Amino acid sequence: MKSNEERKAEVLQEVSQMIREVIGEAWAQDAPITMATSFAQDLQVESIELVALSEKLTQRYGATVDFPGWLAGMELDAIIGLTVGQVVDFIASCPSKE
Repeated sequence: MKSNEERKAEVLQEVSQMIREVIGEAWAQDAPITMATSFAQDLQVESIELVALSEKLTQRYGATVDFPGWLAGMELDAIIGLTVGQVVDFIASCPSKE
């Protein structure tokens, strides 16, 4: 069984790849994506790209990761300040489908 830190490292790697696919720009392929990376400020992710990321998360993790529901419970300022680490922590806290 994986430790929580191993699970988070794995999720960070997977989510980073999904983010790069969603952004689809050459600069994103080399941009460092860490737990502290901000979607709005660092990656300039638009709301439509968050929707696309949500679809990828559902494909990968299934219904156990309700990303749209989780986002819907946030205030606008929290969404604007959302970091990759917050998403990774959320996914890691959900039951694993594996």
